Amino acid sequence: MSWIIARRRRPAAGYAALLLGLVVVAALYAAVTATGGAQAAPTTDSSGAAAGQKLFITNCSSCHGLEAQGTSQAPSLVGAGAAAVDFQMSTGRMPCSGGPTAQCPEKPVTKTPEQISDIADYIASLGGGPAIPDSQQVSTVGANTALGYQLFSTNCAQCHGFAGAGGALTYGKYAPPLVAATPTQIYEAMLTGPEAMPVFGDGVIPPQAKRDIIAFVEQTKAEPNPGGFSLGRTGTVTEGLLAWLGGLGFLVLIAMWITARRRKPHAIAAAEANAWPTETWPAETPQTPHLPGIEH
Repeated sequence: MSWIIARRRRPAAGYAALLLGLVVVAALYAAVTATGGAQAAPTTDSSGAAAGQKLFITNCSSCHGLEAQGTSQAPSLVGAGAAAVDFQMSTGRMPCSGGPTAQCPEKPVTKTPEQISDIADYIASLGGGPAIPDSQQVSTVGANTALGYQLFSTNCAQCHGFAGAGGALTYGKYAPPLVAATPTQIYEAMLTGPEAMPVFGDGVIPPQAKRDIIAFVEQTKAEPNPGGFSLGRTGTVTEGLLAWLGGLGFLVLIAMWITARRRKPHAIAAAEANAWPTETWPAETPQTPHLPGIEH
């Protein structure tokens, strides 16, 4: 034991112990995070990525650059992930056409699902990013719809409305309605945060909570309208305002009809107003004929 104590007193021993401790900590950290690292860097189909690169150069590079590095017209896609590409292209927002706008509107899709998948694989090969969710991640089987309503009201209703009907934002932007959105697109939007939407990663909203939100949205889309007319499903306040304005306008028309009276035609009334009053002159008094020699 004496030789160990003697070596510990040397200055280099402290540095060696510190280095050994760092190596042990690094090995433990790598062992713990090995599974998470494999999920963060999903594998991509090399053949699909090669085909996607050709499609990207033909259809997307004019705005995003030949290597998706971004230009003054469009942002960089390095690290955006396959989920962002699939959301933008499956909803028709990309390619964005029609000139400069506050945000790209949803329109008919111009590419096939296979072409979109190939471009997504190519973008994922450049820098990882969120992957496209599978069918199990977006499945609503066993989801808690009541909890999904609470989560949607807390995180989504301020922009999309309480029933997902959409709403206006600032600077010409808007939150689109969720009526036509698929469960995969809703999950991808939460992962990537398109346009003005914030990113709700798994650390903010866990995958199970995302499934609960999707279940609530899907149930809301299938619910009938109790009143008959949806009126955009923007809420009872709007429907009540429309009923109040319509009823008030009807009452005003009824009051005008009751109090209306017959009036003379405008031309006759104006002629009578501008006519001078007729003066009645007295009749002339008959004069007595003048006879010579007779004074009157």
